[in-house]
Amino acid sequence: MEPTVTTPPAYSLVRYGPGQAADIRQLLLDVHADTYADERDEFHDTDRFAWFVDHWSALPGFDVVVGYDGGEPAGYAYGAPAVHGREWWRDYLDPAPAATETFSLSELMVRPRWQGTGLSVLLHDELVGRRPEPLTVLLVDTEHPRVQALYESWGYTKAGERQPFADSPVYAVMVRGLP
Repeated sequence: MEPTVTTPPAYSLVRYGPGQAADIRQLLLDVHADTYADERDEFHDTDRFAWFVDHWSALPGFDVVVGYDGGEPAGYAYGAPAVHGREWWRDYLDPAPAATETFSLSELMVRPRWQGTGLSVLLHDELVGRRPEPLTVLLVDTEHPRVQALYESWGYTKAGERQPFADSPVYAVMVRGLP
């Protein structure tokens, strides 16, 4: 009997800019709702997440990559350049790097059906790999050490921990591109 070999899906990756944010807003919300269906706290509520989508998509340089399996959205990654002079993550490093331009990776989300297929690295590399900023920052829930380890395998370093909202989880501050 021959072993069964499972081939991961072939994804199409589509990039969207700030002018297309309204067109994909519901897609972003639907993927979030599916991804966090088992989370029953207010912080991960889809209505609250809509505020984050609207906030990030209004920022100059907002950038999104959506991964499709056939015509179905399987996941996405999005973010925007940090506002110069407001790179809050620098407070966690002494000394902070000389580079002043940072891309803030806000979300990287893969729907449960496609988790473990390699889609997350494809989305990450397509989004971050084409950005001109030498540094990338993101937050990872400290309750998800496997996710943090995944980012570390992609070159991120934990710089500290932060709780940006009173009702949010505590996050690991992860930075990539440090000397």
